[in-house]
Amino acid sequence: MKNDMLDEMGSLLLGSRLKRLAERLQADAATIHRDVGETMQPGLCGLFAALDRRGPLTVNQAAHALGVRQPSVTRAANDLVKMGVVEAEPDGQDKRQRNLRLTDQGTMLLRELEDGVWHRTREAMDEVLDGLSGSFLDQISAIEARLDERSLLERARARALEIVPYTPDLAEVFGRINREWIEAMFVLEDHDREVLADPQRHIIDKGGEILFVRSPGLGIVGACALCPAGDGYTELTKMGVTKSARGQKAGEFLLRAVIDHAVQSGASDKLFLVTNSKCAAAIHLYEKLGFRHDDSIRELFGHCYDRCNVAMRFEAADYSAA
Repeated sequence: MKNDMLDEMGSLLLGSRLKRLAERLQADAATIHRDVGETMQPGLCGLFAALDRRGPLTVNQAAHALGVRQPSVTRAANDLVKMGVVEAEPDGQDKRQRNLRLTDQGTMLLRELEDGVWHRTREAMDEVLDGLSGSFLDQISAIEARLDERSLLERARARALEIVPYTPDLAEVFGRINREWIEAMFVLEDHDREVLADPQRHIIDKGGEILFVRSPGLGIVGACALCPAGDGYTELTKMGVTKSARGQKAGEFLLRAVIDHAVQSGASDKLFLVTNSKCAAAIHLYEKLGFRHDDSIRELFGHCYDRCNVAMRFEAADYSAA
């Protein structure tokens, strides 16, 4: 930074300078969380992680583990309890203390954060810190200079998921991704084989679309298609994400992109999907993004697959693109 007063004052205003740096990093971390739809604030992550690695803990034990004051842990604990990811019970020996532990929902969320947001943020921060040398003040100056060149947010987003449109050379990838999940849970049916063998003919040439999601370091990890089904209906079909990408929210990222494409192209008014109740996680995601169970859709299109026992229709009023 040019004309930086805190830099000029050196160690005298070190506390103010560290506070500024911390606020800068926290702001980027918060945006990284929002990028993938996570509502948890970065300031809560320390306690959240401590309960996973050392929990259950009392508020005092957590404060000691984190090296912070008890009131800040109490505030964070209250927020986590409201979110349903932590539960607090009176301590058996000291009723003034509460034992904090992760709920099942909290454990699931923590794994998602570790595999997705935290991993990407850690890599971005490691990039900023790589190869630093010199005194502590020199290192702080170097960190700030590197963040001026490219923020933590920009570095993390460079590791983010991206949407890739269909090209003929990706036909094999489309087939492989979908065969993986179908064969793991069901059996390939004749209709599956036809579509996966020639997606160009059965989807693209009919006016449909196939989108992929790519993860840095892993390549293309998911696929989903929109296929015209007659009478103005469009089927959202053949959505799958590889096991290697679980925890990155690649499925939600891809599904949002496909829905947005359907909305923009005018195909969302009669957008539907058929699936099986065994696909509980996928159904939960569909419900989250605006799909509602509809028996009339099942009557119209459920015959396409022997495994179909669930049908859903997209309701634009229930969808938030944020």
